[in-house]
Amino acid sequence: MRDPAHPDPGLRASDADRDRVADLLGQALAEGRLTPEEHAERVGEAFRARTVGELDPLVRDLPGGHRQRAAATPYGLAPDRPTAALPPYPDENVVAVFSAALRKGRWRAGRRIHAYAVFGSVEIDLSEALFEYQQVVVKAFSLFGHVEVTVPENVSLRGTGGGVLGQFEVDSLDAEDPNAPVVYVDGWAVLGNVEARPRRGRTVADILDRVRRTAERGLRGRQGR
Repeated sequence: MRDPAHPDPGLRASDADRDRVADLLGQALAEGRLTPEEHAERVGEAFRARTVGELDPLVRDLPGGHRQRAAATPYGLAPDRPTAALPPYPDENVVAVFSAALRKGRWRAGRRIHAYAVFGSVEIDLSEALFEYQQVVVKAFSLFGHVEVTVPENVSLRGTGGGVLGQFEVDSLDAEDPNAPVVYVDGWAVLGNVEARPRRGRTVADILDRVRRTAERGLRGRQGR
């Protein structure tokens, strides 16, 4: 009988398997066991992997890699994890290397979004995005960089991640509607930061801005008489 801790290498990999490998790789990067280039290469291979046999070599030389399948908890059992199946590949990659990348406005949010900031900054603004799925996962990796995720107030926000000489901060939010979309943010911040928070007070700010513009137009009208 095959040991369940060492499944058939030809077994199809699940989304949970790929995410667990990505988490181990992120931890290895934070500990200095992998260079940023090695980390980026292995993460890419992890999310392209189709079988367990393709995933195992990516973490075999890392602590905990030999038991990554046996010790892991399936995605969905923890309350701060998504419960629906995730696509094997990201719907969108937002990458900033010695630069800045911005995703905002009226756009369709996929189920899986990857954000990489290496000596750069990434901003993912979901406050005006169209949510076609009930669950959206943002995997954020920051190395000497900054990743900022903003969500509207009518969704729930969850997060789990870590920081090494950096900061990983998610302001959790519970939507009043139990069927509202849920945004999960996880990843690592190494000598950088990752932050996610709801956009608050936008309606009030918009009202005040409209009042100010109306008053300015009225003032200009009086002055032109």
